[in-house]
Amino acid sequence: MFIGEYSYIIDSKKRVAIPPKFRKTLGKTAVITRGLDNCLIVYPLKEWGGVTKKLEALPNTQVDARGFVRIMLSGAVDVRLDKLGRILIPDYLKDYASLKKEVVVIGLSNKIEIWDEKKWQEYREKTEKEVGDIASRLRELGI
Repeated sequence: MFIGEYSYIIDSKKRVAIPPKFRKTLGKTAVITRGLDNCLIVYPLKEWGGVTKKLEALPNTQVDARGFVRIMLSGAVDVRLDKLGRILIPDYLKDYASLKKEVVVIGLSNKIEIWDEKKWQEYREKTEKEVGDIASRLRELGI
């Protein structure tokens, strides 16, 4: 399980370290793709298989479904952790997430997100202020 928030630096070769406590669960090879809210998502291979099955089940006749599937799958790429536990972030994904030098790696149970540090701070602060309202809306979903 991935949980927590960790600050890292993207090195000059566009590599970012995965937190040591995430590496065993993630494995040596993972998939990285575009995420929602302009972050990146890193999936263990077995989780990625479940994601692709759900994407394949979306109706190809619906415009929104086609667009979402295209963005998620066209952005996806296999990455291998090097000996120091780093992954290479392709330029197009780095640009999509507006990643600069300082990033935040967060664990979200079955996946990892990578955020530009400033964007994460803004998002987190905004969401923390709204957490009571969010909890009320989620209660309607049984959460």
